[in-house]
Amino acid sequence: MLPECRQSDYLFQVPKFEIKANDVENFTNEFNGYHDIFHDCFQRTESREHFYRYMAGQFLELERKSIEPIALKVKNGNVRAMQRFVSDAWWDDDQILSKYRNEVNNDMGDQDGVLIFDESGFQKKGTDSVGVSRQYCGSIGKVDNCQVGVFAAYASPNGYALIDKRLFIPEKWFTDEYEERRNKCKMPVDMTFKTKPQLARDMFLDIKEEGVLPFKYVTADTIYGSSPDFIDTLEYLPDVTYFVSLPGDSLCWLKMPATVEKKYKYRGKEKTKKILKKKNEKKPVPLSQLAETTNDYFWYKRKVSEGAKGPIEYEFSKRRVVLSKDGLPDKTVWLVLKRTISNDPTYYYYVSNALSSTRLETFVWLSGIRWAIEQCFEETKSELGMDHYEVRKYRGWNHHILTCMLGHFFLWHLKIKLGEKNTSYYAIAA
Repeated sequence: MLPECRQSDYLFQVPKFEIKANDVENFTNEFNGYHDIFHDCFQRTESREHFYRYMAGQFLELERKSIEPIALKVKNGNVRAMQRFVSDAWWDDDQILSKYRNEVNNDMGDQDGVLIFDESGFQKKGTDSVGVSRQYCGSIGKVDNCQVGVFAAYASPNGYALIDKRLFIPEKWFTDEYEERRNKCKMPVDMTFKTKPQLARDMFLDIKEEGVLPFKYVTADTIYGSSPDFIDTLEYLPDVTYFVSLPGDSLCWLKMPATVEKKYKYRGKEKTKKILKKKNEKKPVPLSQLAETTNDYFWYKRKVSEGAKGPIEYEFSKRRVVLSKDGLPDKTVWLVLKRTISNDPTYYYYVSNALSSTRLETFVWLSGIRWAIEQCFEETKSELGMDHYEVRKYRGWNHHILTCMLGHFFLWHLKIKLGEKNTSYYAIAA
């Protein structure tokens, strides 16, 4: 359901992808036109045909949308040929993404757009799939054997869509012990380990450099908000406003503490370092302590969404703070606090480089906008089989996820194009 803080005349409920008998021909014609956009991203006619069949199969009502069920269901499908196409064939992935983001911009582009970064886990059996490891899997909320993808989504008053992806490869996969698995999975030989925030940073820079999708805000979860790599990149661009989560043990001051340069000698050389000016200067406090001691006067109740049992509300507070880094003042930011309404509330913490004049309502809205990427994950998995894949190679994972992203946006395109006339598209002629 759509949280109230995200409602406007241009946002609408998630479409229901059901099909009516008299819609199939029009759906197929629309899909043919969409497919033609990517015609020159493949070198061979056979590849274009496999691309069409594989994407088409993701719209079919199949219990499992992996390669074999799709190939057996679509017209002229061939299991082995489609397996080779998805896992081994060359695609111009960069050109596909560029064309795709142009289409997203045509339908959803807005100057106040939001980039959202988050991850999604894919449970796996065995140890042969690229990047698989025992790690935290957000889709089930615990550590399990899985692959993890880092994603970028775009949200605007016109809709939302996934616009980029990276497969997270755990560091142990780059050791000598995993050389044979790397070779079997056809991982690029020049690939190096990158953290999830570093992968998000790379996607952000690619999207920004491409300059196709306009956006004003960037939001992300705690793992990204806590990363200097990620935050420093966002701060380098003056026209970007970020709103990111932080853990409760992050430290801050309510006022900028005074510092001085202190000289000292190290191995015979004179050096300087910055220290707090006064020995009795107040120490930074955890965000959790600040939240728990904030007077009720400064908390504002806001309705975030309408639940099955009534309105869902939180209390919010905001104040300017100075973040601590290595025991010294770092940067002045907005601290936005959110808590559940109960005798024993749960607290959430966000920081933002927004202008000092930014009102609380903007932060309330930003605190809920990550809902859009969560919907992307839910819809691509439940409707298009994003988590049904059985490919093991690096190229296969990227190709499968990419087609799911394309298919998800295509359904949104129909929704946006047709407005309220019909929201029941789901299948395509086999």
